Amino acid sequence: MEKVTEPSLDSALVWFRRDLRAEDHAALFHALKAARKVWCGFILDREILDALPRADRRVEFIRDSLAALDARLRALAPGAAGLLVRHGVAVDELPRLARELHVQAVYANHDDEPASLARDARVRGTLADLGIALHTGKDHVVFERNELLTGSGKSYSVFTPYKNAWLRKLEPFYVSAYPVERYAHRLAPPADDVAGDIPSLADIGFEPTNLRELQQGVGEAGAQALLDDFLPRIERYGEARDFPAVKGPSYLSMHLRFGTVSIRTLAREAAQRMHHGSAGAAVWLSELVWRDFYHQVLHHHPRVVGAAFKPAYDAIRWEHGKQAHTLFDAWCEGRTGYPLVDAAMAQINQTGYMHNRLRMVVASFLTKDLGIDWRWGERYFAQHLNDYDLAANNGGWQWAASTGCDAQPYFRIFNPVSQSEKFDAAGKFIRRYLPVLARLSDKAIHAPWLARPIELAEAGVRLGDNYPLPIVMHDEARERTLARYAVVKDAGSAEA
Repeated sequence: MEKVTEPSLDSALVWFRRDLRAEDHAALFHALKAARKVWCGFILDREILDALPRADRRVEFIRDSLAALDARLRALAPGAAGLLVRHGVAVDELPRLARELHVQAVYANHDDEPASLARDARVRGTLADLGIALHTGKDHVVFERNELLTGSGKSYSVFTPYKNAWLRKLEPFYVSAYPVERYAHRLAPPADDVAGDIPSLADIGFEPTNLRELQQGVGEAGAQALLDDFLPRIERYGEARDFPAVKGPSYLSMHLRFGTVSIRTLAREAAQRMHHGSAGAAVWLSELVWRDFYHQVLHHHPRVVGAAFKPAYDAIRWEHGKQAHTLFDAWCEGRTGYPLVDAAMAQINQTGYMHNRLRMVVASFLTKDLGIDWRWGERYFAQHLNDYDLAANNGGWQWAASTGCDAQPYFRIFNPVSQSEKFDAAGKFIRRYLPVLARLSDKAIHAPWLARPIELAEAGVRLGDNYPLPIVMHDEARERTLARYAVVKDAGSAEA
């Protein structure tokens, strides 16, 4: 058992960000070990919030998870102040809160997004002027930054060698939980004249969404409920995860994004089951490794925010002008005439979630069927995904567009009809989100324009009226894509 040492500081503040839990929380643990009194704070950052629509599921999820975290902190230490929440610009509000509490140090977990690093640098400077230290450390991934490097000391650019190194390095130490409860008695009581009640959505200028209708649990309890539901079916994950109408995924991605569950908890559960022979757990663990991989890519190559990981791919001439915007709008609104693509876009637009297989399908369709710049799709997902994470979203889009780190070859172009026939053979997912097509046969529902007129009439489908004709023909689009990417092929030949 770890020896409980005397704290070296009188007081500290934990700055919660994308880590909205009390259990297995690195920064909270280190603060509690270091200080006799520890307060906990969160800033609803207006620099982020003011750019969002007034109804945003992520904001509602965060607000409700803050309330859950407040209750959890109070339960850990009766009489504790709970969570102090401020609404303002973080670079101003965080130092102000630290000054009001007269703390000697602020503890936070790393956030390696470029904008977050810039914010933290400004906060660090302001705190330093006040004589307050800012301590940050790893929490959001299993291995970060320079923990995994090639033999030549460089970052990995291919996933499989990275994964092999990740698995070799994985030991119980790296996925052990931080025992926060052991030091929870050091959570501080309310401080005189220091306000920080959790505001309502209306207080911060936002409106309720359909988050609760979607039965998306919040906070640590919501994450634990999803994990408890997933683990009994994890063995089937490898096969079930590809079928959008099947309950295959863990659905924990939003909780991972906002840290209401610890990545160490999930990696530990997966690794233990993998070592006991679970093939499904091995596949799920591999997905968690992909998450770490994309975070290390962002850390070592921040230029991927806005540019191709492979510079030669920035020479691609994407579609532009009015026609490009017309095609993009049709994609956004689920009016492409390809049912699986349209159903997937209906899913994200109605729920803020999209099945992972479908993320690949719609991204391939946008970039390789419509010839639209992957950055347009990346921004759309950033605006609409509940689980939006810069590193994973950027990595996924660049993978689909073949511009990224260890991406699919540019000549691999998903056929949206074949994908539909293979992964939604009975059309169950399509019917859920496109009820206008519900009465079509299982065969016709994947490509209605190929159906016989009598079948369309009997199903009440009027192509070009209540359901669109295809905005492009896949075979023709494929040839245009190969020509579009020829600039990359030519660049490779010139380098050789």
